[in-house]
Amino acid sequence: MTSIIAAFQFLTIFPTLIKRMFTSQEMGRAVGFFPLVGVALGAILYAVNYAARLIFPASVSAALTLFAWVMFTRAFHLDGFMDTCDALFGGWTPERRLEIMKDSRMGAFGVAGGILVLLTQYAALTSTTKFFPALMLATTLGRWASPLVIYAFPYAREDGLVVEMKRNVSIWEIIVATLIAGVTAWLISGWLGFALMLGAALVAFLTARYAMRLLPGLTGDIYGTVTTLVEMLILVFFTSSFL
Repeated sequence: MTSIIAAFQFLTIFPTLIKRMFTSQEMGRAVGFFPLVGVALGAILYAVNYAARLIFPASVSAALTLFAWVMFTRAFHLDGFMDTCDALFGGWTPERRLEIMKDSRMGAFGVAGGILVLLTQYAALTSTTKFFPALMLATTLGRWASPLVIYAFPYAREDGLVVEMKRNVSIWEIIVATLIAGVTAWLISGWLGFALMLGAALVAFLTARYAMRLLPGLTGDIYGTVTTLVEMLILVFFTSSFL
């Protein structure tokens, strides 16, 4: 239970039930429950969207849903995506890119990236009629994809909370995360859910490989980028003519 609570407190505005620093072992085990956070978040966002559509038009409901998405997650992954845009496109050496990632100030690449992601998500939410599977799979698979790259790729820095967490992530956390995501994907969309899992894994690994060309390893911002891209692309998929 401590690891589940740690996952919720780390990724969302979930109330602080455990008022102490989590150990690196607890944070490592928490990674296995990241998709469970996604399941809960998707259900909450669907409830927000459903309630909003009883009162407001689709465009306003989509905006309120997106607002809740950012608020409930403290813009955690979005901030990582924006920092990544600044670092990868604004730096010329690996050292400079890592330095930019640690800078709290936001640059032009980060602002542009954040605006484009939010605009794409908003457009997808206003265009899809399949709100439940779109929201549930986006939030769940987005938080399943990041544990994959946490486990599979080296970390760029030698100290900090995230590297201590990574050192305690084993194959068992990946198995737990995959079981949670797989059961959720199957119950919601059957074989299509499994296909989207493969797509999410592909996006995660391609993003990580691209980052590894420019950095000596991944960072917490890259993990947030993976989650953000998977969420956005799944929302876009549910607006396509293939469905």
